Amino acid sequence: MTAVGNLTHEPVEGDRFTITSEGTGDTWEIVVGLEVHCELATATKLFCGCPNHFGAEPNTNVCPVCLGLPGSLPVLNQNVVELAMRLGRALHCTVEPSVFARKNYFYPDMPKDYQVSQYDQPINVDGWLDLPDGTRVGIERAHIEEDTGKNTHAGGSGRIHGADYSLVDYNRAGVPLVEIVGRPHIRHPEQAKAYIDELRAILLATGASDAKMEEGSLRVDANVSVRRVGDATLGTRCEIKNLNSLRSLGRAIEYEARRQVDLLESGERVHQETRHWDEAAGRTRPGRSKEEAEDYRYFQEPDLVPLEPSAEWVAAVDAALPVLPAERRARLAEAAGVDPTETAVVVAVQRDLDSLALAAIGAGGDGRRVLTHVEHNLAVEGAESLDPAHFAQLVTMEVAGQLTATQAKAVLTDMVATGKAPDAIAAERGFEAMDTSQLEGIIDGIIAESPQEWAEFCGGDDKRRGKLQGFFVGKVMKATKGQADGKAVNAVLEARRAAAG
Repeated sequence: MTAVGNLTHEPVEGDRFTITSEGTGDTWEIVVGLEVHCELATATKLFCGCPNHFGAEPNTNVCPVCLGLPGSLPVLNQNVVELAMRLGRALHCTVEPSVFARKNYFYPDMPKDYQVSQYDQPINVDGWLDLPDGTRVGIERAHIEEDTGKNTHAGGSGRIHGADYSLVDYNRAGVPLVEIVGRPHIRHPEQAKAYIDELRAILLATGASDAKMEEGSLRVDANVSVRRVGDATLGTRCEIKNLNSLRSLGRAIEYEARRQVDLLESGERVHQETRHWDEAAGRTRPGRSKEEAEDYRYFQEPDLVPLEPSAEWVAAVDAALPVLPAERRARLAEAAGVDPTETAVVVAVQRDLDSLALAAIGAGGDGRRVLTHVEHNLAVEGAESLDPAHFAQLVTMEVAGQLTATQAKAVLTDMVATGKAPDAIAAERGFEAMDTSQLEGIIDGIIAESPQEWAEFCGGDDKRRGKLQGFFVGKVMKATKGQADGKAVNAVLEARRAAAG
């Protein structure tokens, strides 16, 4: 099998990861829908006053309510509803009246043998999330539920089958979370990773969650299926549970897609089931047959009333939303005169340097040069403290030819370290624009020293000429100690080549 990635800025249908069978020649595409569980950043649990705190000693943050002891009754945490609505509105969902339901199952991670969730009437429905590459992924629902306890299976593979014994910590049982169910609009592992990156940025911006995958406050289940390219029918999906890093997410999706294609190409069926990712082995392993909704015997939670946020409350949530990543990219792109999907725009927002870039552009700095420096030269500590006016001045000096690109980079490094103005640093370093006649003399001398290379540069094919252009530019930069302007060097070389032809 050979995999071919074709990431573009087209809508969903243009972004595909395909697997081509060497046997039949058929080409398959993956279809992925992600379910993301994010614990909410509240002080206490969903239905009781126990601390919502990671890292406490096992079974210390528990009480009769979250342990489900007889006679205990749940009381809904208002801050949970606030954060859930904030996240839902950030995902362009509609907030609707909702009810809580009991999801019944027999497993030791919930001592009461059911989990309180939202089933057929969730609080947030029908939204979307826009990825940096322009792809829009639909959001089916984002509902509230309580988290489960944590099982630890000792011995064997670390899974329940073959374990010597199991331990359970109920500190996490009852912690509030929102489950975000994405539609099956993802067609590439890199899109899946970008989706989680973007969602995590939204969670942090809204304050809904700390989104720490390493602590389990953000966990991802990936529903993966494959189908022949051109086939509109979805294949049988398998759900890969509890992926806790972007690297694991991408690897698991690709492996599972290949596994399913191999099965189908050999005439076998894909069985709907949950699977677990084995990071060390680089493969998914079977879990259990996938339950259907009826297996959980959902019914309305009798101890909780329906949840009906008022229009005024929803409006207040909307008014308090921060500027979100997609809007920040759009603002910066408009100011710089570029497309919001350009890598430099995406990187600037990811590094929280878009405010600096906007201020520098507003102070007269060329938008594209500002973004180039943000992307390539400002991935350093203290960059956010750079004076925007000084940054704009540096870019203006570079565009005017007073500094070469190499010199501008060196000056920028000193600006971050010292806070000095760029003209002062340039003077201290002795950076001056090289006289054209002086530059031409240096280039003519280098041409004379390299007659064979120059002859090939003038008469060779484009590939060879490109390599030799780098050869000559490198020699000029060495001779001028980096003070020559690369654009000017290339212009002189081309003029000399034209004259020689």
